[in-house]
Amino acid sequence: MNHEAVDNLLNLFTIANRDLNVVENRLEKEFQKIYPQNANPMELVSRIKKIEDELVFLKQECGHLLAAKQDLIDKARTTLVGNRLSIQRLQASTGVPVTSDSDDPAYNNFNQIFHVAFIMSRLEEEALNGLYLDLLSHCPLLI
Repeated sequence: MNHEAVDNLLNLFTIANRDLNVVENRLEKEFQKIYPQNANPMELVSRIKKIEDELVFLKQECGHLLAAKQDLIDKARTTLVGNRLSIQRLQASTGVPVTSDSDDPAYNNFNQIFHVAFIMSRLEEEALNGLYLDLLSHCPLLI
């Protein structure tokens, strides 16, 4: 008896699936007749879904780029600071007066540039996340 009920339910699902496919095909043909290709609602939904997939991928790629950019900034700063310290040690060992960090305009400019780069990197990351969320909020099909 249980198997018969399961078989009947399976048959109902099969019939419902077939009926839904017929409705989908009829709607598709009707939309093709009524709407131009670029205004067909079914095509628009398909394009939106494709854009959603691309958006997720692009967000991930931008995140990777921002991380790589920050890594490059950090490594450049470490290298330049290390080189500056080596030069200061060399100056001290040869008796050349060593300029303090606060009295060195080039070093102060260097620090300002890296500070701005750090802030810009954070702003870019926030903008990327905000853009993604903004797109999602304006297009409910993407959720």
